[in-house]
Amino acid sequence: MTQVSFEYFPPQSIEASFRLRDTAQVLAPFAPRFVSVTYGAGGTTRTLTRDAARALQGPNQRVAAHLTCVGATRDETLQVADDYAADGITDIVALRGDPPKGQGAFTPHPDGFTDSVELIEALAKTGKFTIRVGAYPNTHPEAANQAADIDWLKRKIDAGASEALTQFFFDPEDFLRFRDACAAAGITAPITPGILPIENWNGVKRFAAACGTPIPPQLINAFEKASRDGRCDLLAVAQCSALCDRLRDEGVDRFHFYTMNRPDLTRDVCRALGLPEHRHGLQRVA
Repeated sequence: MTQVSFEYFPPQSIEASFRLRDTAQVLAPFAPRFVSVTYGAGGTTRTLTRDAARALQGPNQRVAAHLTCVGATRDETLQVADDYAADGITDIVALRGDPPKGQGAFTPHPDGFTDSVELIEALAKTGKFTIRVGAYPNTHPEAANQAADIDWLKRKIDAGASEALTQFFFDPEDFLRFRDACAAAGITAPITPGILPIENWNGVKRFAAACGTPIPPQLINAFEKASRDGRCDLLAVAQCSALCDRLRDEGVDRFHFYTMNRPDLTRDVCRALGLPEHRHGLQRVA
């Protein structure tokens, strides 16, 4: 049975709060395993992330809050985690995190965690949390090569993480090769592909370039033509559905969708994949 999860980002305005509420309500009928809430670069949305996570958490919806190492001491970071636990949020996506804009390379806080492995170890030691981590089918821009990337992922799993969520990708073979390489390296934890329905073609091109995610030439040609014809949404649903179907043919039964707080394309892809919609999945988001 295919299962899904959805990523949201915390709103920074009243209008954005309504958009998050509407997005969560549109997608809740697909009964996600969990929904995740991101943490801004440099920890800039720390309070907003907690507020959004608390609003989304409920009896029919499990929330995984992002937590990073950036811009805080160890004690401050673990206090954020304790605050999540006090709110009943015991799923965490543990990441090193991106530095604030303009700061260049990541620099640990003098009294903070130096990397994601240290953060995962500390969270695991509390015994309070289910910990998920990031993974990169296309090598992370700061990694020497994919072997180094996979070795780092294994260290994160060995430190206490139970699942990896990947960066988005566009070629299913990139994920399948990565999954096989991880298995060969002794990684047994599930690796869930991150799926990005293409809402804004120009924005996705910039995002992909920054993340080191290659875009297949045929996809570039298709979207350039669709942009001229005003059919980007149709192409996005078709491309994303075909990507997921190819992965399902290879035994993948979990997908993590990057929704960008816009539900329509993700909803249409879920429907194209034949996922059932459950009325009891609906939940009011404050």
